[in-house]
Amino acid sequence: MTLFVRVAVLGLLGAVSGCSGPLVEDCSRGDLDQRYCDRDGDLVADPSPPRLRLNPDVLVFAYTPVEDPAQFRGVWAPFLEHLESRVGREVLFFPVQSNAAQIEAMRAGRLHIAGFNTGSVPLAVNCAGFRPIAMMARSDGTFGYEMELLTRRDSDIQTVEDLRGRSLAFTSPTSNSGFKAPSVLLEAEFGLVADEDFDVVFSGRHDNSILGVLQGDYEAAAVANQVIDQVLARGVGSREELRVLYRSLSFPTTAYGVSNRLDPVLARAVGEAFRTFPWEGSALAEEFQEEDGFIDITYVEHWDVIRTIDIASGTSWACR
Repeated sequence: MTLFVRVAVLGLLGAVSGCSGPLVEDCSRGDLDQRYCDRDGDLVADPSPPRLRLNPDVLVFAYTPVEDPAQFRGVWAPFLEHLESRVGREVLFFPVQSNAAQIEAMRAGRLHIAGFNTGSVPLAVNCAGFRPIAMMARSDGTFGYEMELLTRRDSDIQTVEDLRGRSLAFTSPTSNSGFKAPSVLLEAEFGLVADEDFDVVFSGRHDNSILGVLQGDYEAAAVANQVIDQVLARGVGSREELRVLYRSLSFPTTAYGVSNRLDPVLARAVGEAFRTFPWEGSALAEEFQEEDGFIDITYVEHWDVIRTIDIASGTSWACR
């Protein structure tokens, strides 16, 4: 069976099985959707009851949406081979086109293991039963990236205040550095309110925003600086062509984890795969050159700042 056919079959089966949702339980759940419980107070969905658990012969993994999913299929291939050796079954790479599609796939039971970008993690946790496990970090245990407001160096936009009356490109409403954080920070620190003091356009992805600024399609953009370096590494431009108007404090990066419906034995094996992956010399090490491996994370600790930004921005974690 080809990869395309196999993914299509998995998608069809998932769509059918996702039509009848789990029964609502009487339990503590905090901000979680009503189909989940949080009895231990760690803010993530407890493993599902046995009748709802997923124990498939083929596991599906998805990395956060990027401009070229085919490129990242190769980047993740060595890790997925390592993962297969730990879980004892096949793992497929599924290229997703949007954050919404990725969250819906996990909620419906079609996606078992995933990397969700920083800003979409709270929605994935509360709406799709995502349980974060790991994050990329440096050898000294430090991690994170910053949000940068960018414009072209030859632009007449010299400062953040110069954005008044101009346009600013965001990525998508679920993105932390591409929408939520800059919206909150611009209003709190500079008194600039989106759609009142400056016009807003959405590019869809950080890659698009960066390329749009370089090519003059956008006057300015809010992006994650780790993505800037990845895009520039492709030879499409240089830092000398860009002006940084603002740089934020550090945020956590992509969170990797599993569906709460995944069989607990499999979920533990997935966690062990992240802990034991030989990073040095791998395709992941080549792509993410500022990182040195994976570290264990918890949603309650590592995503505290992101939840604070969400609350300040009025972001809803409710399923749509």
